[in-house]
Amino acid sequence: MLTVNVPAPDFSLFATPDQKLRLSELKGKKIILAFYPADWSVVCSDQMSLYNATLKLFHKYNAELIGISVDSKWCHMAFARDRKLHFPLLADFHPAGTVARLYDVYDEEEGECKRALYVIDEEGVICWNYLSPVGINPGADGILDALEEMSKK
Repeated sequence: MLTVNVPAPDFSLFATPDQKLRLSELKGKKIILAFYPADWSVVCSDQMSLYNATLKLFHKYNAELIGISVDSKWCHMAFARDRKLHFPLLADFHPAGTVARLYDVYDEEEGECKRALYVIDEEGVICWNYLSPVGINPGADGILDALEEMSKK
């Protein structure tokens, strides 16, 4: 994983079938990047649903959540609609894992993102990171602790 206190690499990925989101467009807000292996898997579904339920807490810290996997923009659209998710899912689809590789969280063997979290400050600097075992939902406590710590500075 990329280390803390380094600038987060900028990127642009599809958030909808016809719109891209660029990380640098969110400067001035804290950003939570949640890399995950695949839409529709049980653990990923639980993780993204938990984050959806935690959005109000994230927003209290002026933080925006972004999910990233190698699934297509169409797959993300169906998954987000089915799970009623209210945050963007970005498609790191073609070439697969380009952004995950930038963040050193691409699983070459499986061809998907590892389950990894980054919290980025308002200036675009990584303040916290966590790599979870692929089969375990990392929950939101680490993210919230990182946001709380950042708010004290």
